Amino acid sequence: MTDVEHGTSGMALWRRVADSIERGISAGVYASGEKLPAEIEIAENYRVNRHTVRRALATLAERGLVRAERGSGTYVEARPIPYPLRARTRFSEIVGAGGREPRAELIASAPDTANRDLARRLGLSVGAPLIRLDTRRFADRTPICVGTMWLSAERFPDAGKTYTRVRSMTRLFAHYGIRDYRRKSTNLTAGLVDASDAAALVLAPGQPVVIVEAVDVDLDDNPLTTNRARFAAERVSFVVES
Repeated sequence: MTDVEHGTSGMALWRRVADSIERGISAGVYASGEKLPAEIEIAENYRVNRHTVRRALATLAERGLVRAERGSGTYVEARPIPYPLRARTRFSEIVGAGGREPRAELIASAPDTANRDLARRLGLSVGAPLIRLDTRRFADRTPICVGTMWLSAERFPDAGKTYTRVRSMTRLFAHYGIRDYRRKSTNLTAGLVDASDAAALVLAPGQPVVIVEAVDVDLDDNPLTTNRARFAAERVSFVVES
């Protein structure tokens, strides 16, 4: 099947397709999180070729309305998750409260050493052995954030193996006898996604992210972990609670 670059109105066909799908999303024809029809089906419906459909879908992805999952299809982006920042911040509880299924996975685990900044945050000496955990967290099928966490290797030996098994920082801490913990400090900045995080978050290169740097402590105010999470900006709505 072939098509011309512009329709009778003079508007590029890919733009007409993109605008039509966007109206369908706004009207609820395509629900939040729903998989769109396959490219060939969209092409047949609009009487255009698949190249035109791909350009339309790429435009919708740039607008933050859809995301493409390799080998699976294209999905409507879910509505942003209200994400409160407070003394007790738990990803699974926040996502679950919105009626969505939380999930976490370990991307990598590696030994590290404390530089001056990490040592200050964790109350350790410069050069102290650390364990670095790189993780990704989801709400249903949607990746919400990727994070990098550092913990004392002395206090949390085999933290990588433990996280792989329990897939939760709350359960990881419980494994080491820590019954509860709280957020001591949170710092938010804005940035643009890099290539590695774009792939993990299924974002177009250059999309905005919110960078959340935090320190968690036990009930005796001893630092447990410092982390740097990168959230897909259009998938969360941060609420700062006092």
